[in-house]
Amino acid sequence: MVTLGYSRREFCGRGDGSELQGQSAIAPTGDFWARTAGRGAPEVGDRNVFNYDRSVGDRILTWPNALSAARLAGVPVFLWLVLGPRSATGDIIAAGLLGLAGISDWLDGKLARMLNQTSRLGQLLDPLADRLYIAATIVALGVRGIIPWWLFGVILAREVIVTLALFGVLRRRTNYDALQVSFVGKAATLCLMYAFPLLFLGAHGGITAEVVRIIGWAFAGWGVALYWWAALLYLSEIRDLVRGAATS
Repeated sequence: MVTLGYSRREFCGRGDGSELQGQSAIAPTGDFWARTAGRGAPEVGDRNVFNYDRSVGDRILTWPNALSAARLAGVPVFLWLVLGPRSATGDIIAAGLLGLAGISDWLDGKLARMLNQTSRLGQLLDPLADRLYIAATIVALGVRGIIPWWLFGVILAREVIVTLALFGVLRRRTNYDALQVSFVGKAATLCLMYAFPLLFLGAHGGITAEVVRIIGWAFAGWGVALYWWAALLYLSEIRDLVRGAATS
């Protein structure tokens, strides 16, 4: 299967319209299009086109994939720390684990580009680990009574809509398998990864905890807003891909 990638030079993967199907033009992403001459992005009518990275490999044993796998393995540990002991010490360790997950989320992408170890497995593992951490955290926060359940519903509704669009529309009506995570989506994840440990630490008594809780809610607000913004961008891109597939 082919995965979708974006030009790092263009915001959320939109090109400047100079790359047309069947031509070997060199777009602002010079090196990428030089390697994939003659296999330009499909046309999408009169709208801007997207850049598609068909150069990723099928490698499994890479450093970025190892980091993503380790992040996935930390999810059940995090849940036990939060829902098991329910102590200040457990919350501090859980917050530290979330912090490490956020750092590894940034590091695996950095290593993939630096070591040229981008892979299809990595493009699937990375967002999967992010979503599992977010889901596990909001469930734990809801069970502990730290956040209202409506916030869980807002995030869950976003995930359901994007998942249905990917599996119910993109894979059935185009030749593309997945969307690469956008910059806005990464920013949303980082905001939520900052928010959740702060909300855990702010659940305890004291003036310091109150300040930490306020900062945590600020990050949560920005994170949810960016999370939905990223969803709208993904839906827009899926719509353009479907239109391009219908006219090709």
